[in-house]
Amino acid sequence: MFYDRAKIYVKGGDGGNGCVAFRREKYVPVGGPWGGDGGRGGSVILRGDGGLRTLVDLRYQRHYKAQRGRHGQGKNKHGRSAEDLVVRVPLGTVVKDAATGRLLGDIVREGQELVVARGGRGGRGNARFAGPHNKAPAMAEKGEPGEERWLIVELKLLADAGLVGFPNAGKSTLLARVSAARPKIAGYPFTTLTPNLGMVRVDEGKSFVMADIPGLIEGAHAGAGLGHDFLRHVERTRLLVHVVDAAGTEGRDPLEDFAVINRELALYNEALAGRTQVIAANKMDLPGSEQNLARLRDKLGDKYEIYPVSAVTGRGVRELVRRIYELLQQIPTAPVPVEGEAEVVHRAEPRFVISKEDGVFVVTGREIERHVAMTNLDNEEAVERLQRIISLMGLEQALRDQGARDGDLVRIKDFTFEFVD
Repeated sequence: MFYDRAKIYVKGGDGGNGCVAFRREKYVPVGGPWGGDGGRGGSVILRGDGGLRTLVDLRYQRHYKAQRGRHGQGKNKHGRSAEDLVVRVPLGTVVKDAATGRLLGDIVREGQELVVARGGRGGRGNARFAGPHNKAPAMAEKGEPGEERWLIVELKLLADAGLVGFPNAGKSTLLARVSAARPKIAGYPFTTLTPNLGMVRVDEGKSFVMADIPGLIEGAHAGAGLGHDFLRHVERTRLLVHVVDAAGTEGRDPLEDFAVINRELALYNEALAGRTQVIAANKMDLPGSEQNLARLRDKLGDKYEIYPVSAVTGRGVRELVRRIYELLQQIPTAPVPVEGEAEVVHRAEPRFVISKEDGVFVVTGREIERHVAMTNLDNEEAVERLQRIISLMGLEQALRDQGARDGDLVRIKDFTFEFVD
């Protein structure tokens, strides 16, 4: 089954907790702190795999959680870091944050990796907190929680040439003629409901990938027919092969069909209007095809290369394939950039944001939430350290500026405390 869209949940592994331990050995009268650090949690990584053609695995397994790091131990032993969780995806996969819609990455190369949920760092053991003013700290950090989010994963096929045209124009038959692909073929519209890929061999050592894009109709750019589901696959192709029914077997005009499809491509993405395009005038073995071929050459011959072919008999197919290969050698091999998916600029996040809900001051922000999550709130020393961090970050003054008074409740994630001025 072909799947080109999935929604998945990913979570990086939590870091291991730091250890509180003290050196207790014979002949060592004043043993100091000896607790080791926790290990880093594993990250969730998407890796491009040229052997995959669909997102079917992501449809049946939607949750991906990396392992957490091991906890630190006594004798200053550090916990082992967890291995990353690698998820293989097809080339041409676009990854977006489901909550914000922000583009996270575009996987287009074999072996390319995208970290979608980082593992948390391990907490520091009490040996790390020893200093001139506290030679025997009885506190350690908890492991940092791993990142977690929902992702929208979309596949945009990577093909050298894409077959476009109205339903039943003969695209699937042409693909079956020139490659080993065996798409469903029948004499009625919308036979092809999923894109098909085929490797076209021209000569020894010369080949290219061709995609059969399901038939488009008028209004496809607005979602009519199979429009929105498969128009995005056209964006990745470097060259378009526009297949028209030269015989007009269903009473349609091949010139009008050509104009309609090109208009839909331009309305969906203006960049597609300038994509290199050749016309395959198909069904030349049927009556009426010669007259329509003359009309196509008269109206479009000065702008487009037109090749009369018959996907059924094989007439002209070899010449078409050779010309496609020649044109592909002149077109850059880098994946065609998709409009609106430029490089993302990451802006610095504020250290904290204060809001008020039902009389409670709610503090949010990645940095302050991380400090709270890594603090053992049952340990007095650890809480005192958190208070110093809050003060140094300027949060106390910011709360005063927001009108906080003695006794007001302040909540940072799951930690609620009274404000003391």
